[in-house]
Amino acid sequence: MKKMAMTKAPAKDMSNMDMHDMDMDMGNGQMMHMGNLKRKFWVSLILTLPLIIMSPMMGMQLPFQLIFHPWTDYLAAILGTAIFIYGGQPFFSGAKAELANRKPAMMTLIAMGIGVAFVYSIYAVVANNWLQVTPPVTDFFWELATLIDIMLLGHWIEMNTVMNAGSAVDNLAKLLPSSAHKIVAGQVSDVDVAALTTGDHVQVRAGEKIPADGVIVSGATSVNEAMVTGEARLVEKQVDAQVVGGSVNGEGTFEMRITGTGEDGYLAQVMKLVSDAQAAKSAQENMADRVAGLLFYAALTVAIVAFIVWMLVGNLALALSIAVTVLVIACPHALGLAVPLVVARSTAIAASHGLLIRNRDAMEQVKKLNYALMDKTGTLTAGNFKVAEYQSLDSAYTADQVLSIMASLETGSSHPLAVGILKAAKAQELTPVEATDSEQLTGVGLSGTVAGQTYQVVSAAYLDRQKLAYDQAAFNRLASAGNSVSYLIQDQQVLGYAAQGDQIKPEAKNLIDSLKAQHITPVMLTGDNAQSAQVVAKQLGITEVHASLLPEDKAKLVKQYQSDGSHVMMIGDGVNDAPSLASAEIGVAIGSGTDVAIDSADVVLVKSNPNDVVEFLELARNTTRKMTQNLWWGAGYNVITIPLAAGILAPWGFLLNPMVGAVVMSFSTVIVAINAMTLHVKKA
Repeated sequence: MKKMAMTKAPAKDMSNMDMHDMDMDMGNGQMMHMGNLKRKFWVSLILTLPLIIMSPMMGMQLPFQLIFHPWTDYLAAILGTAIFIYGGQPFFSGAKAELANRKPAMMTLIAMGIGVAFVYSIYAVVANNWLQVTPPVTDFFWELATLIDIMLLGHWIEMNTVMNAGSAVDNLAKLLPSSAHKIVAGQVSDVDVAALTTGDHVQVRAGEKIPADGVIVSGATSVNEAMVTGEARLVEKQVDAQVVGGSVNGEGTFEMRITGTGEDGYLAQVMKLVSDAQAAKSAQENMADRVAGLLFYAALTVAIVAFIVWMLVGNLALALSIAVTVLVIACPHALGLAVPLVVARSTAIAASHGLLIRNRDAMEQVKKLNYALMDKTGTLTAGNFKVAEYQSLDSAYTADQVLSIMASLETGSSHPLAVGILKAAKAQELTPVEATDSEQLTGVGLSGTVAGQTYQVVSAAYLDRQKLAYDQAAFNRLASAGNSVSYLIQDQQVLGYAAQGDQIKPEAKNLIDSLKAQHITPVMLTGDNAQSAQVVAKQLGITEVHASLLPEDKAKLVKQYQSDGSHVMMIGDGVNDAPSLASAEIGVAIGSGTDVAIDSADVVLVKSNPNDVVEFLELARNTTRKMTQNLWWGAGYNVITIPLAAGILAPWGFLLNPMVGAVVMSFSTVIVAINAMTLHVKKA
């Protein structure tokens, strides 16, 4: 399955963006400028008002038309031509691109409808005033003008709705301050935020907005991240804690090192994700285009057949009127709005709930899910390890020496187990020295040189594979209590161990229960020992557990579960989860995890909260349902009205007028827009 790589948004001042300066893709690469579209609508509407006075309304003569007679037809033709050329231009440009790609779709249908109406109306003027045909031919300038107005208004509403749907993310960008307190050689000076670069140190004072993404290097505070993560509470921040640009500092003052600014920042990436989501085509959007293409051929065929039939049973004027009605009715405006509005709304909701949807197709896979495979450490557990016990298994080393050497090897590592060992060494007032020649052993541990001696920190599974002797009874006792046990070895000799316990995340139980309620089987995949994994699994209610896994083992298990046609979601946060995240139909990365894992995922949980998986599943299902509803409504409207416009009920005295069809079409568009905006997701 192809994954979408996270791209970086161009660095720019997003706070000054005006909705009227924004462009929107109207299909096949045709861009519509928001301001131009708004202007076209108002100009066309103003020209339509006198046109209503000048032309017959569905065949009815108004008093004003008698006053301006005999020039009413010519004035109506002039106004109608101006509206047709000026207001209809976007639709003909779009149709040209569609036909150039040999894929007639929505814009082609619209252009065909208004084009036929215009030509027929010009014919009516000529026939009535120059040819003096009897009976007089009714022109469609009034219907043409109002149809163009409705189309322009609909696209304006669409663009406005799309932009408003992303307003939650736009507001994040506006949170960035204009200046920051940069620290250089101990001196604080105010600089423009745009001048900050990665690695700079800045001071953030009480109540100020944080200027960029970074890590606290001194001080402590509490931060309001509600606009970023949706979490409506203050989050305590200590040294080494990450902060996000745009969030608001509490009462404390701290110094931070910038890790991301401009195009590297979280807000810029979210803006880029929203932009990509609006422009990219999902499978259902492509289906909407295919449906519109079929409607083009169907409408053209029905119009031709109806024209021929009504020519035989009626006259030219009636046949042309019915053919025009068919083509006007076929305009698929509601179908064109069906999916984009839902996607825009869904993307904005996801961003405000701390969900980054990096591959939108993943949302359409949710309804097929059978299994949710998930890592243990950092996903179901907090990853805050605390050393419960450490011992020497070699008389040449004391327990403190074992812990000190392990801490030396782990210096500089951000792995949860490494952090636990370093904290224990600090608590015992041991002074580790940074190891040289450090090397990560994927799925095993790490190695390095301390005081000229080479050591390794490995798991019990590694000892078993290498058939190295160790105290099995002690391991079973510690592991059955839920501890992860790391061993220090040298030259294939076990020197000692450190056992660490972790805490289950409070939200993990709700995740498992929710998955089961949705008939999705939770499966634990972990590189930890089986006993520790079983302890966590039992507390959470997970019955399928795979422990002591290497990265390739996890990826193989994903494919194994997929082998019978099942669909799999993988949830993880570590480097060893990256292959399985990429292999699964849906890869969900915990936001606090490694960059490798996040880059391999379809969905990123910014808050690292397992409950957000539940919110994602609900949002995905609601989004897919809204898309389907809108597609059915948009296509169903055309399926019903085209035969009516062709005169299928004429034997019973019913012929559908073009204006009535336009009104019904606008009503259908409003329903699609309202349905999209009712999309929501409950807080898990």
